Amino acid sequence: MKSTEIPTRERIVTAASKLFYSEGIRGVSVDAVAEKAGLTKRTLYYHFASKDDLVAAYLDARDQPNLKLFQRWFAEAEGGVAGKVRNIFTNLAKSARHPSWKGCGFLRTAAELANMPGHPAVKLGIAHKKRVEAWLTSVFAAEGTQAPEMLARQVILLVDGSFAVVLLNRDPSYMETAGEAAAALVEAAMAYAKPTIAP
Repeated sequence: MKSTEIPTRERIVTAASKLFYSEGIRGVSVDAVAEKAGLTKRTLYYHFASKDDLVAAYLDARDQPNLKLFQRWFAEAEGGVAGKVRNIFTNLAKSARHPSWKGCGFLRTAAELANMPGHPAVKLGIAHKKRVEAWLTSVFAAEGTQAPEMLARQVILLVDGSFAVVLLNRDPSYMETAGEAAAALVEAAMAYAKPTIAP
């Protein structure tokens, strides 16, 4: 195999990701994914037993990159934790201003599968959101804030709430407003942070 050749499974997931994100999972057939990947449907089914498996692979491929993107936006911001959290929302708003933005792939998929709570893709969406929440909890705990789990949950609600509102009205400034609210929550929590005791 040439070093530049993309593995077949990766080609399928890449093609599915582009189509599912832009058109939704219900609007995309297995035939369309196979055509986009430049493969036969038989080859696709060799790697994925069903469309459900392919949808799950699409979200699984988004999991770590999305989390790392949030972590990078957080780390890039100067100043304290509140400003770093605000920067996540600032960058989400920038993303939402791009013509190809279609919202959160995890939330959109969950909405399409609302009548199938046990679907593997829904479970992956839950796990992804929990990972982001756990990361925020660890950040807030390291800063000595009281109830870091509750603070992380509040920030997650603002993130996902802003995704929903902006997807509906196409006004990314709501993400910036949510960022101000998140920063205010973090600042308030930091005011009650446990003091660091010198050894």
